[in-house]
Amino acid sequence: MTILVTGGAGFIGSALIRHLLTYTNHHVVNVDKLTYAANLASLESVCSSERYHFRQVDICDKQALEQTFKEFNPHGVIHLAAESHVDNSILSSTEFIQTNIVGTHTLLEVSRSYYEANNRDDFVFLHVSTDEVYGDLAVDAHPFTENSNYQPSSPYSASKASSDHLVRAWIRTYGFPGKITNCSNNYGPYQFPEKLIPVTIKRALEGKPIKVYGQGLQIRDWLFVEDHARALLEVFERGAMGETYNIGGSNEIRNIDLVMTLCASLQQALERFPQVEVKQKSGFEQLINFVKDRPGHDLRYAIDHRKITRELGWAPAETFATGLDKTVEWYVNNLHFFAS
Repeated sequence: MTILVTGGAGFIGSALIRHLLTYTNHHVVNVDKLTYAANLASLESVCSSERYHFRQVDICDKQALEQTFKEFNPHGVIHLAAESHVDNSILSSTEFIQTNIVGTHTLLEVSRSYYEANNRDDFVFLHVSTDEVYGDLAVDAHPFTENSNYQPSSPYSASKASSDHLVRAWIRTYGFPGKITNCSNNYGPYQFPEKLIPVTIKRALEGKPIKVYGQGLQIRDWLFVEDHARALLEVFERGAMGETYNIGGSNEIRNIDLVMTLCASLQQALERFPQVEVKQKSGFEQLINFVKDRPGHDLRYAIDHRKITRELGWAPAETFATGLDKTVEWYVNNLHFFAS
């Protein structure tokens, strides 16, 4: 098949494309606007493949999308393009509304027109979303299921919730062949250093304060990005049309505990690779700096992934310990990524 991946130069999108080109025979069309968090270097290992194609296109640009569909005749779309940093959405929500809502609407309409005009019974539209649409979860509450109510707290999560609702409306109203996934916090190699794990590694190695919101008691469920890529392919190929699948890592941990574990893992990695030149190699815990909490900060997210496990046989392969060690080792051996 030919699969059009939006946001393919982003963190999750690039992991998905690497997975598709390494483990399947599918052709991939990477559609990415190349905003600040995009990095084509994350695709260097596969970009020479004859099955890989890149088009720099904004998903809000209807004409450019139509031309891309006409050029490649995709069998489906996996839609990951989004503005995703909560802090940025609090400072300025405009780009989040434009990309996540208007962009998704534009992509849906182009996809629907293409699907109907070409009688593509094999066409699939997979919309990739987040657990943040479900809002805050009490510490003793059951993890989010596919039937949990939407209660987004930030401009980011509200924009993603809106895009989810658009996809469901297109499925219901137009009989559009859509599917939705909602994932927990991703981590792994190539993540842009504004998210918690890479920014903690970066600041620790630079000997700078490691910022922790509040007392770091917020709980997140962490999913290794390669496990997420496997799950997306399973849903795209075998998931039921019109259904939603929650994808989680079964790794709930408080932010402060994550940062402490990360500091220990980082020191161990530097001991294994003593030739790595960094400003600071130990005592990272002393850099932890508790700061005023983020406005509207949700206490806990957690995913119940029993549906995708039961129906599609997917389960996370990485524990948090093994995934974090792989992640830390990759950053230690790829310090140039922080400067890119």
